[in-house]
Amino acid sequence: MSSIVAVAGGTGKLGRAIVETLVGSGKFQVHILAREASGTKAKELGTSVISADYSNVESIVKALEENKIDTVISTLGSTFGTEPELALIEAASKSTATKRYIPSTWGLRYTPEVATIMPSAKSKITLVTALQGTNLEYTTVINGFFLDYYVIPHVKSYLFGITLAIDIANKAAAIPGSGNVPGVFTYSFDIARFIVALLGEPTWDKESYIIGDKVTFNEFLAIAEEARGSKFNTTYDSLDTLKSYKVTELPAHPGSYAFFPKERLQGMCATFGILFEEGVFDFKPEKSLNDQFPDIKTRKVKDLVQEAWGGR
Repeated sequence: MSSIVAVAGGTGKLGRAIVETLVGSGKFQVHILAREASGTKAKELGTSVISADYSNVESIVKALEENKIDTVISTLGSTFGTEPELALIEAASKSTATKRYIPSTWGLRYTPEVATIMPSAKSKITLVTALQGTNLEYTTVINGFFLDYYVIPHVKSYLFGITLAIDIANKAAAIPGSGNVPGVFTYSFDIARFIVALLGEPTWDKESYIIGDKVTFNEFLAIAEEARGSKFNTTYDSLDTLKSYKVTELPAHPGSYAFFPKERLQGMCATFGILFEEGVFDFKPEKSLNDQFPDIKTRKVKDLVQEAWGGR
């Protein structure tokens, strides 16, 4: 059972959705670990922001102990590599107050096989390996692809990301492979609600699966076309094309090149395309958090896409 929680990276994206939901539940004392403590952010988010110097493990230990933080949830991005989170894991394991940890491995079950397709998976595996060497109780949250990316800006979300396979705004699609392999898509605020429930549990499994919804890209495309009221300009990228780290450019892509240069964006979309087509997103866990917490009803692809795009 957790009572005092710190969310690393809690001022933006998934972290902010988790912080907002934790604070809203009224069940926990919530702190944010950020590179800079900000009174403005603290006021905006309704909770305290603690400065965390990820180059100084002892200073993080001190912050965790002084604030009696029993659980750390990490949503740190990969921009700065794995060093900040490895420092956070080390600090949490040294802190006399801290007992539980959720690492920033959201999305997939990262395995050596996944790492052969997605090299960045190696860094996620490194985090879990580091946790295995501590006395911390931990769980990795496996939630699939963020559904938010398809419904921004019309549905509340703090995320921003790549346009993968279906460009609803521009009525276009570049479906990876056959488009017939199911994959899991989950909305960020549903993930946050499961985290609230999970923190109330006396024990955790090493892996926590969340199935927001499971659809194929062809089914997703049909939902999007129905919402927009017309057929999309659709192409299919073969597995061979994807394995050359190329995809059909969608109209939304050039607008992202300032953040993700074209070659990098193509590589990312191709990598995710391969993972979807090879069934990596088709989770079949023996037990999921959906089973554990049946009262939490997740937003389905059809509901959210219709809410975001219906009649537009």
